[in-house]
Amino acid sequence: MFSVKTGSNSLILSLDGRELLVHTPEEPAFFLGRGEETIRMYRGNFDVSDRVSERVALRFTGMEGDTAVFSSCELSGDYRLRISEDNGVLRLRGSTEDKRFNRLWLRLRAEEDEHVTGGGEQFSCLDLRGKLFPIWTREQGVGRNKLTEITRLADASDGGGGDYHTTFFPQPTFLSSRLYFAHLENYEYCELDFRDARFHEIALWSTAFSLVLGAAECFRGLVEKLSALLGRQPALPDWAMRGIWLGAQGGTARVTELYERCRAGGMDVSAVWIQDWEGKRVTSFGKRLQWDWRWNREMYPGLDGVIASDPETRWMGYINPYLVEGGVLFAEAKEKGFFVKNAAGEDYLFDFGEYDCGVVDLTMPAAFEWYKNVIKNNLIGLGFRGWMADFGEYLPADAVCFGGSGLQMHNAWPMLWAKCNREAVEEAGLLGDCVFYMRAGAAGSQQYSTLTWAGDQCVDWSDDDGLPSVITAALTVGMSGFGLHCSDAGGYTTLFGLKRSEELLLRWLEFACFTPVMRTHEGNRPDDNVQLYSSGEIIEKAARLTRLHTALLPYMKECVRLNTETGLPVMRPLFFEAPDDARAWERDLYSYFLGEELLVAPVVKPGESERALYLPADEWIHLWSGEGYGAGECSVAAPMGFPPVFYRRGCAHEALFRRLAKEFS
Repeated sequence: MFSVKTGSNSLILSLDGRELLVHTPEEPAFFLGRGEETIRMYRGNFDVSDRVSERVALRFTGMEGDTAVFSSCELSGDYRLRISEDNGVLRLRGSTEDKRFNRLWLRLRAEEDEHVTGGGEQFSCLDLRGKLFPIWTREQGVGRNKLTEITRLADASDGGGGDYHTTFFPQPTFLSSRLYFAHLENYEYCELDFRDARFHEIALWSTAFSLVLGAAECFRGLVEKLSALLGRQPALPDWAMRGIWLGAQGGTARVTELYERCRAGGMDVSAVWIQDWEGKRVTSFGKRLQWDWRWNREMYPGLDGVIASDPETRWMGYINPYLVEGGVLFAEAKEKGFFVKNAAGEDYLFDFGEYDCGVVDLTMPAAFEWYKNVIKNNLIGLGFRGWMADFGEYLPADAVCFGGSGLQMHNAWPMLWAKCNREAVEEAGLLGDCVFYMRAGAAGSQQYSTLTWAGDQCVDWSDDDGLPSVITAALTVGMSGFGLHCSDAGGYTTLFGLKRSEELLLRWLEFACFTPVMRTHEGNRPDDNVQLYSSGEIIEKAARLTRLHTALLPYMKECVRLNTETGLPVMRPLFFEAPDDARAWERDLYSYFLGEELLVAPVVKPGESERALYLPADEWIHLWSGEGYGAGECSVAAPMGFPPVFYRRGCAHEALFRRLAKEFS
């Protein structure tokens, strides 16, 4: 249901009654220009700048069938915009044959009180309005707030402090409170600019683009359309949603001892994740891994037998798309010519933190197949039924790939990495039982990856890089079409004096209990952090939460089924059902819907035993007390182990929630 109205040098495009693209001589919506970029990378952190030398507004000259034609005195020929409807969405495809231009700006009409969300996985902003978001996958940075001491120290150390917009999983997608979405299908560098009250501007380092617009009567309908466009995740197996995935490392004896200690303490452990199955290396950053993805039999003697003897527990490993110089797989890839090259045609090696690695060229069919077989033979063949498929952000802009330049392929790289893992799982016949989880993402990752995780948060309570940030991350990436999300309970990054406390770990576990997957990570400096197994008291408290997570399985399975079938994310922002509720758009609520029936308000500040929160319109029952609440502001007790959780009065799973309250109170 779209309409195109034309006038004297004007074009108005409306979708389901919403004026979205308004181009007039006074307020043009299309611009072409020239720019020269400078991109510097250091360990996955990018400094991106663009010197724009020319920007020209285009003039609408008329329609030729379904194509709008634009011109300019500076433009050789014309700029053509094809407008077509395709499976319930509107697609705009623009291009010109004039190669002198390499930049495009496109504006969509905005309203002053409009809110926007999405942008892929954003950690600092739930409502994107008022800020600019570069779409360039990279390290998220340490601290991610230029006003904090942690970020200052990280920037001074290696330029790795990050900012409000730095993320592993950016995506040129946004959803508006006017109930439409816009998704740019390009992978070139672009920016989403929401700083002007009159318009939203998309800046692109290309003159050819494809923009998809969709509208609906509610966010539910919008996300269904968007996820149908991008692809949906398969349902998680039951084991993945049971209990906890125990992160442990250090060799067969240590891992099995920790596993048995946790189980003896009453913990429901559905999986054991051992990231150093291939060996370890120690750097100034902390404990790292030997990036040569082969079973280290010296550290893990008899691991294959341990895995085979325990069919009730899934064992999980680790891999990324880089190979360390000097490794066996590095030598094989080098001999076969499977690495990304530099401008001189040499293997492009760069520093990953005191060791150099090559990047397997996933755009080269032979290299892609070879690396897929590494996954099938070395991980699945050992008996792993899941792994962390880490990284994917480090492709340099000046690299030369089989399928194009690094600048062209950089943002698409995480999607190719997800595809490689997915095909390995499918060809092994394990889709539906094997789970790999990724931090890096791009548009299209949705159709390949089985689970996303928030990456490397600080072991603290900070809004931009601690516990609160992963709630925002889960909600924004869910609204961007990826509805299955988890995080490292307790955080990961232990630098500049930060150390994980018992309180932080337990509060993070409370939050993780009410997400699809509950899992832990020892962090980059395990000896500095409180761990899941550090004391009998922690094990006892965590064990209760793992059993609670297992007891939620009937409900969680329904949430995940809806995500698989319709694209509705498991975790949803409070405005999901009330786009006009301005209070629900406020990020500092740090609350979310878990599926259709639960509302969760995790404790995200230290020292709190009571939690103030906002309940949207409905009748709510506090899970632990059974007390009824209406819409509006309220405050509830939040002792350790009892995060504020509410269910809708009369909901389908009310009997289950009542049983849980009785059993776990």
